[in-house]
Amino acid sequence: MKIKYFYQQLFSHIGVLIAAFLVLSLLFTSYVEKIVFQNKTDELLEYGRNILIDLGRSGQNPRAVETVINQYARVLFGRDIQFSVFEVDENRVDLLNPIDWRGPAIVLTQNDWEQLRSGSPVVIKSDLKRYNQNVSIVTVPYITGSGFVGGVLLISPVKGPREMISGINEYLLYTVLIALGVSFLLSWLLSRIHVIRIKRIQKAASAVAAGDYSVHVPSSHFDDEIGELSNDFNHMVNKISQSMEEIDSLENRRRQFMADVSHEMRTPLTTISGIIEGLRNDMIPEQEKEKGINLVSKETKRLIRLVNENLDYEKIRSNQVTLNKEEIQLLEAFEIIKEQLDMQAEERGNKIELKVSEDIMIFADYDRLLQILINITKNSIQFTTDGKISLTGYEKDGFSFIEIEDTGIGIDASEIENIWRRFYKADTSRRNNPYGAFGLGLSIVKRLVRLHDGDIRVESQKGKGTKFTIMIPMPKGF
Repeated sequence: MKIKYFYQQLFSHIGVLIAAFLVLSLLFTSYVEKIVFQNKTDELLEYGRNILIDLGRSGQNPRAVETVINQYARVLFGRDIQFSVFEVDENRVDLLNPIDWRGPAIVLTQNDWEQLRSGSPVVIKSDLKRYNQNVSIVTVPYITGSGFVGGVLLISPVKGPREMISGINEYLLYTVLIALGVSFLLSWLLSRIHVIRIKRIQKAASAVAAGDYSVHVPSSHFDDEIGELSNDFNHMVNKISQSMEEIDSLENRRRQFMADVSHEMRTPLTTISGIIEGLRNDMIPEQEKEKGINLVSKETKRLIRLVNENLDYEKIRSNQVTLNKEEIQLLEAFEIIKEQLDMQAEERGNKIELKVSEDIMIFADYDRLLQILINITKNSIQFTTDGKISLTGYEKDGFSFIEIEDTGIGIDASEIENIWRRFYKADTSRRNNPYGAFGLGLSIVKRLVRLHDGDIRVESQKGKGTKFTIMIPMPKGF
């Protein structure tokens, strides 16, 4: 059975209120009846004890006993209380003044007689089954030195409680009806507000399911679970939207990468295929064959470098690289970089300068450190012409610092954060440059620095150059 949330809330509120008032009415009615009967019982007990005291003072004088009974009869008649004084002689009970009781005969049970013989009064409260009306019956025993010799039985109809309870119930009914009306309006209003808030989230969720990630649930003024759900929903949609933007961006970069790979691989493969066909068909002159073979070798190495760069990135990205850290002299590492890249730098009219003392050390993986330095230095050579590339090393505040600065073309401020992205190229016109042509070098560098628990920063000004700063922590006691 399908019941709307609005009606669930409404019926639950009204039902709780009705149940609460019913329980309250029953408890209050029971409490009032108990108080009234207790007061009536206490009154009868008090009269019974007083009668027995006065009879005890009269001794065995029949006229004195009759006088006491008549005096109390006149007093209690006005209070609608009847009483009877009785004597017990062995198994016989003699009534000194029989009462004019219109109900069935009052019969005490064996347990009642046992209780009287022990000196305790017997109280019967509103026994409707025995007397067909609300009455309070009290029997007070008379105990002398010889034991239980008699007592006094008092009986009084209890009429007041029923009228009082009926009046109370009437007022309770009016109160319940008024409370139901007010609670109905409040329940309707609150349920309506909650349903509207939930429907907003439901509508927004349907929009998200349909592919619209721009939806936003308005902020709620209620600091409750539905408000928290709205905030969490908005946070979720923002995350999904960011993820979708990242996916779209990644897909665009993937397409660009595939286009770059296709462009870059087509040229060397075409060159290799053409030279091999020329050699096989004897179409290349003998004096040109050595040059062709060298060109095939160069283009093959270029393809291998492309494949290795992609494989290396995937290994680093999936944390499949194990670092073997050791103490390394920065000067030695810088000299190796200079020796390997001096020729490439000179081809572009650049000069590599080293600024580091012999005592400066770094705690890193040797091969990966050289990979970091080579990638950044090649990048600097790539975008610098007739300039200078400086490699600087020093220690400060528990870190080993490496600065690689060039006097090249620089990077736009809007593009600085993008250079760490995979496949990103700051200058798309340089497609045939063999160094970092596919935008993987700097992505690899950043991941390798992070694997060393370090950080890398870049500062650049368009037309003035770029500076990369690497910070790698030194171990304690280093």
